[in-house]
Amino acid sequence: MKPKFTREDIMKMADEENVRFIRLQFTDLLGIIKNVEIPVGQLPKALDNLMMFDGSSIEGFVRIEESDMYLYPDLDTWVVFPWTSEKGKVARLICDIYDASGVPFEGDPRGVLKRVLVEAEKMGFTSFNIGPEPEFFLFKVDEKGDPTLELNDKGGYFDLAPTDLGENCRRDIVLELEDMGFEIEASHHEVAPGQHEIDFKYADAITTCDNIQTFKLVVKTIARKHGLHATFMPKPLFGVNGSGMHCNMSLFKGKENVFYDPSTETGLSETAMQFLAGTIKHAEAFTAITNPTVNSYKRLVPGYEAPCYVAWSMRNRSPLIRIPASRGLSTRVEVRSPDPAANPYLAMAVMLAAGLDGIKNKLTPPPSTDRNIYVMNKQERVEEGINDLPATLKEAINKLQENEVISGALGAHALEHFVEAKEIEWDMFRTQVHPWEREQYITSY
Repeated sequence: MKPKFTREDIMKMADEENVRFIRLQFTDLLGIIKNVEIPVGQLPKALDNLMMFDGSSIEGFVRIEESDMYLYPDLDTWVVFPWTSEKGKVARLICDIYDASGVPFEGDPRGVLKRVLVEAEKMGFTSFNIGPEPEFFLFKVDEKGDPTLELNDKGGYFDLAPTDLGENCRRDIVLELEDMGFEIEASHHEVAPGQHEIDFKYADAITTCDNIQTFKLVVKTIARKHGLHATFMPKPLFGVNGSGMHCNMSLFKGKENVFYDPSTETGLSETAMQFLAGTIKHAEAFTAITNPTVNSYKRLVPGYEAPCYVAWSMRNRSPLIRIPASRGLSTRVEVRSPDPAANPYLAMAVMLAAGLDGIKNKLTPPPSTDRNIYVMNKQERVEEGINDLPATLKEAINKLQENEVISGALGAHALEHFVEAKEIEWDMFRTQVHPWEREQYITSY
């Protein structure tokens, strides 16, 4: 694809829009946005890929004795933040990470996704397109500006004001996103009180992941302007639905969606069925990446619409994977388990790797499941060949380490550091004494 912007374009836009500072942005292994802010006078140096930072200070990057790393800006990610001051605006460039020898850093999450995309290209696929559906909660903040557990509305799915008091905040988020070039397709209140969803148009995998990170930043920034705290925590409240990030995926060759075949009864191609089979085969292993926190597994439980069983269907919304009704260019596979705490680059990389493995090995998916899996007992699920997703982060980590395809997609560096961080997280949770335990046991024993 031809780049949108040249170095000269960036310099010109920075001058014309009175940009005073540039954030050189990247994402650490855990999906947290990091940035180095530079004055506009340093922009030429940044565009020459000469901006250095200490990689040993970033989660999952490198040891202190090999800390020098370089930021290589992707010029097509240039955007000026609309909410910044007219007296001196702030712009953003998303960067790839390189080591001191000029080689792409193998632990850079954006680089991990790029490596799997190269594998897809070698198989003849020119684009991996993704349409994400990230959800979030809005909470009130206290007098210190810290988040509380008090929601700002009692709305439900598709509710309107005055029930949906988050409507004005959500509308301002949409306006800011559109000013930054997003094509917003829908914005609405979700099922739980205080829960919201804003859907933006699908794009190629790298652009989508960049957009997810930008989306999170905008949502949190604009919510704060409304005196609210936005969180992408998967399950902030017990007894209501958690927040997911359903991912609608399709593979293209040029302008052709290779998942579509009008000659079949379902409209799905053999490639689509093989991709689906690979996704099902590796779902338990990639769950540690798509659902990466202890809290993620409080969402993946029966009764709250989130999938917890490995199955697929054309219509049924209880399985892990759904095939939406649209066909033609919109033919897609919707994986419903990911949550918005996931590092998007790693999540898309492992789901793509799973699907590609299905295509390489010409796998056949199991029969679709059109019953409500939530009302099936364990024996019925066993008879139908339906496995459970991992029930805890620890179980998910074990499944990840046992799977060569998903581990291989991450690469040795990212796998080692991700597992190390998550085992520490699990151990901290496992050894903590929680309020529920005291409520249950302190007077009984």
